Order: sequence, then structure tokens, then C-alpha cells
Amino acid sequence: MSLALAHRQRLPSLSRFGWLMGLYAENHARLQRLFEADDLGCGDYVSSIGDGLDVRIEVIEQHAYTAELRMSYGLVDPQTGMADPSASLRLYRDARQVEATHCYAGRRWQDVIGMYPPPQRILDHRLRMNTFLGKWLQYLAERGHGVATLRAADEDVLKIG
Repeated sequence: MSLALAHRQRLPSLSRFGWLMGLYAENHARLQRLFEADDLGCGDYVSSIGDGLDVRIEVIEQHAYTAELRMSYGLVDPQTGMADPSASLRLYRDARQVEATHCYAGRRWQDVIGMYPPPQRILDHRLRMNTFLGKWLQYLAERGHGVATLRAADEDVLKIG
């Protein structure tokens, strides 16, 4: 019996950092399928499916290998005046990853993890933010948001005026 246990193979484990990198890759695939974010130029975009919860995407910066985006609903937190929920995203084209660098869902990161958190708490927070982003992107896809519902925000101004 002890001989059988001695030959048991050990399965490789995934570190928390490896798990986070996997989330970044999954979020890139989801964002690409949903809005083809790699191809969006700088500017503001709106995805509307007629439910009153328009998704807003702001492409802040475009660089050779990265892009900075902000994604939110058209909802504003009455206490802070910030879009709620919202996520600041960094898209890495060459690595095919999307990182949620900041998320606001009722509270700022400082209120969640403190001003000088230990590295483990920062990693845990990044795991939570990027899990939130993945679930949000999945939810948006299930609701019907996508490339077909996305348009430049200034098109709204032209239609109204």
C-alpha cells in the first residue's frame, strides 16, 4: 500500500500570479469578441440595446502596443459624481491581455485596501477587479451588447441636433 502512495504523481499548481495573467488573457478575448477594442480609435463610444443602461467606452490613449480605456454605464454615483460602476483598462496588444487597473463600484481602491497595502493584498485586489471585469464583460455579451450596438458617442449629438 505504501508503494502505491510513493508513486503518486503530483499535479502542477497554478500560482495566484499565474491565475491573474490567465484572467488578463480571458478578459482580452472577451473584450475583443464584444467590442473589437483593438480597432477602436481614440474617442468616446456608446453601446445601446434599448434597456436604458448604455455602456460607455472611452478610448483615452492609443500606443503601438497598448491602449488605455475606461468602461462604464451612464450611471453616476450621487455622492462622488463618478461613473458607477466603471473600470479603467489597459489593453496590451502584443501580449493579448487586458488588465483592469482600477474599478469603481461604490468605493475607491483606497477605501478597499488602504493607502499602503502589503503586496499580497494588492494581488488579491487585482484578482477581484479582473474577475469583476470578466463577469461584467460576460454579462454585457449575454444582454446583447457588441460591435453591432457600438457607435461613436458624437453620433448621438448629430441625431439629436
